[in-house]
Amino acid sequence: MNMLVKIGVMSVVLFVAATPAMAQGTGGSFDMNLGVAFGAGLVIVGAGYGIGRIGSAAVESMSRQPEAAGNIQTAMIIAAALIEGATFFALIVALLQLFFK
Repeated sequence: MNMLVKIGVMSVVLFVAATPAMAQGTGGSFDMNLGVAFGAGLVIVGAGYGIGRIGSAAVESMSRQPEAAGNIQTAMIIAAALIEGATFFALIVALLQLFFK
């Protein structure tokens, strides 16, 4: 799939998901809970995609240059840990939004 198409699809999804969360009205808590759940799901999907890409690139580069496997593995683990840290932060923000409205 073309990168431009991916960006377009994700933009439409984000705009559609943000509309109920930004709307003001007398709606119940269901709207906000749905938005938080959708946001948390997007965070997990994005982190999984990013870590998967890091892993596949690291394995491919290790197969091309086996003598550098230790350095590549270290860099891969650090990058995956940074992605997981950002993921945990986003999930905590979503949970705070859910429980402390």
